Amino acid sequence: MTTPHQVTPRLRTPVTETDHVRGPVDAPVTLVEYADFQCRFCGVAYANLAELLRQRADRVRLIYRHFPIANVHPYADDAAQVAEAAGIRGRFWELHDWLYEHQDQLDPVHLSLGVEQLGMSADEIDAETGQQAHGDRVRRDFVGGIRSGVDATPTLFVNGSRHDGGYELADLLAAVDAATPE
Repeated sequence: MTTPHQVTPRLRTPVTETDHVRGPVDAPVTLVEYADFQCRFCGVAYANLAELLRQRADRVRLIYRHFPIANVHPYADDAAQVAEAAGIRGRFWELHDWLYEHQDQLDPVHLSLGVEQLGMSADEIDAETGQQAHGDRVRRDFVGGIRSGVDATPTLFVNGSRHDGGYELADLLAAVDAATPE
């Protein structure tokens, strides 16, 4: 009897210029994260990824993609759409950081306050979110995650292969170092 061959899921949606990128474009390691702003595990990963980017600034770039699990996290989809609204204003990463640093405040009232704290018009962004103006972008990320085998958040891909290790800093450093060409 043969043992079935375990295949590591691959990233099916290539990184493009429309993705949200932190780090050098020519970094030897590309880390793609599928995440949900309301997921507490993504909140832990957020802090570790920030430190990873600090410690391996020249070696890694981070791509953020939305994977809101709305049946568990009722504010995740709106948070993703608000982040996209900030993104078209050149402020995606600022709002991304605010969302993870205020995960317990993602209800509509606090979300509007956060937008205002960052100097953007809450009325404009609320209107866009109400009209689902950025829903297609969020869904595109989500569908790309499904096609790539994402079934939980956070899910990370290192140079196109799913990272099945942990998202503690030591695990992330080891994964990036292993993927860095000599």
